[in-house]
Order: sequence, then C-alpha cells, then structure tokens
Amino acid sequence: MKKLNRYIIRQILVGFLLVTFSLMSIIWLTQSLRFVELITNKGIPVSIFAQLTSLLMPRIFTILAPIAVFAAVLFVYNRMLSDRELVIMKSAGISPMQCAVPAIIFGLLMSFFNIFVYNYGIPWSERQFSELQWKVKNDVSHLMLREGEFTTLQNGLTVFITTHEKDGSISGIMVNDERNPATKITLSAEKGRIIYTDKGPKIIMINGARQEIDKKSQQFTSISFARYSVDFGMQGSSRKKEAGVRERSLEELLSARSNPNLDKKEANRYFVEGNRRLLNPFFNLLFAVLACTGLLCGNFNRRGQTKIISISVTLMIIILALDLSLTNIAVNNISLLSLIYANLLLPLFACIYLLLFYNPTMFCRKKNVPEEVLNHD
Repeated sequence: MKKLNRYIIRQILVGFLLVTFSLMSIIWLTQSLRFVELITNKGIPVSIFAQLTSLLMPRIFTILAPIAVFAAVLFVYNRMLSDRELVIMKSAGISPMQCAVPAIIFGLLMSFFNIFVYNYGIPWSERQFSELQWKVKNDVSHLMLREGEFTTLQNGLTVFITTHEKDGSISGIMVNDERNPATKITLSAEKGRIIYTDKGPKIIMINGARQEIDKKSQQFTSISFARYSVDFGMQGSSRKKEAGVRERSLEELLSARSNPNLDKKEANRYFVEGNRRLLNPFFNLLFAVLACTGLLCGNFNRRGQTKIISISVTLMIIILALDLSLTNIAVNNISLLSLIYANLLLPLFACIYLLLFYNPTMFCRKKNVPEEVLNHD
C-alpha cells in the first residue's frame, strides 16, 4: 500500500507542478505589463523589473495552489479510472478512503506549506515590494538619472548628469525645462544634489548658469547663480506609506480589534484577514479530497466521467465564490465570520463521509435491482 501511495503522490506532484508553472507563467506575464512603463518611460534596469514582478509570486502562488491541486488530483484519478487502475484496486478490496489517502496526504502537505507562505512568505515579499516600489517612484537620482544619458522625467523636462559621486551628490548637470509653453529654460551647474520633499523630489544646483528664451519675443536672458533649485513636479513622498494588510504579521491581524488606532471596519478587515491566513491554506486539502471523491464513489462508465467531473468543477467554483462573498460579508458583520469556516469544513466533512460510508448499491437493493447491473455500462 505504501508503494501504491507513493506512486499516486508522485503522479499528483508532477501534474501539480505542470499546472502551477503554466498558470503562474501566464499570470506573471499579465502582471508584468503593469511595470513595462517603468522600463520604457523611467528607464529602470531590467534587474529591478524582474525583482518587482518576482515579489508578486508568493501571493499569486497561494491563489493558484488550491486550483492546481484540484486539477492535478482530478486528472490523475480520472486517468487511473480510465486505465482501469482504480477498478483493479477496488477489486483487490481497497476501499475508496484508502484510494483517497494519497490525495489527502498531498493536500495536507500543500496546506502546511501554504500556511508558511501565507504567514511568512507573503508579508516579507509585500514589504520588499512596497519598499522597492517606493524607491522606484521616489529615488530619482539613482534609478532614473543615469550617468551620461538624457532622461525625460516628464513632458518638457529633460535632465542630464555626468557623474554620481560617492557622497550622494551629482556633478555635470544640465536641465532643459520647457514645461511652460511660453519660455524655454536651460540650466547648467557644476554640482548638485537630489532632495525629497512632501511635494516630490527636487534638484539643488550649485555654481551654474540659467539661460531663458521667451518664445514670443525671442528675448534671451542669462544669469549666473551660486545656488538654484528645480522642482521636478513629480508626485512623491519623503515618507513611506503605512504597512498594508498583507505586510502585517498574523499576531498584528488577530489583535487588530483591540487596537484603538483602527476604526471598527478596518479592525474587522484585519481580523478577518488573520483568520483567512489560518483557514485558506486548507482549501488545498478540501479541493484534493473533492477532486477524488466523485471519481472514487461514483460508478465506472466506459464513456467517461464527464458528468462527475463537471459536478466536481462546479462545486469547486461555488466554494471559491462563496469564500470571496462571505469574506466581504464578515468584514461588515464580524459575527458572521463562522460562515467562512463552514464554507470549508462542511464540504470537507461531506467528502470524507462519502469516502468512508457511501455505498452506491444500498439504494438499489431497495428497488430489487441486481447488484451486478450497477457496474454495467
């Protein structure tokens, strides 16, 4: 039996990896389009782009993992049924529950792994993502302004620098400012420094010249300055925003209702998220059991198991839809939080009950239907 369990688990694992890799590749591609603008317009390095998109993967994995587990288990058990492997196992006296043990083991392993991802992987990746995103949007000097290149920060504003100094300053600066349609301003300076304010970043230029042309009168003026500042006019902040729900630890989320700094709805949202971090990983177990229950408890059909598979897929979609709906309901009314648990536990117990006690012949005996007819296609 142990060899048989290892054989089925290995088949499920291969299917799970294929489905997960395929789905995550598609999702990664669609998510990465959000950051293409950062490369084309702001000129960030490809390494930063790869870092940003890869930090989204833990969150995407937790969403896709239960679906991938369901698809892998359903495929493996349906193939075994089509190849008569399950028929042979049942003929050898192996019960449906024993046949489902590999799926249950795999579902439990994925559940415990997802608990780790939910409570450690996602908070860490979300913090890193927020910090890197803030840096990309606000750290103009190092990410946007490259040495020896003209950088267009916005329409009509182009900046050129020669060197990034070790002390954080910049040298060899030239700024072309045509944001005002009536004038054209060119600034040059020996040195300068990028500073960050609540209104966004600005550059302080030292020992330079300012040249201005009035486009209507064609009048040219030039002045020298010891110190001059240019506001980039970019939205930004010198302070990082407060940590979001996904960045917080499980302890912070579960104790949110006793936090006086949060309003009632926000505290409920944090508390519900904390409960979901404990509960959602076990959707891997539920969907693993759900995928195999119908195939193990139903009668074999030579024409295929389309009906059973359709019912299983429909139930999975309903459970996911209810989870999303009940989460929003629980945020508004915390007393209904138990419905989220019921949405997981009731289907799970129902599947286990069917695997343990369901006998497809017991209803037919009451109608005097011969037992041998039940396995006839």
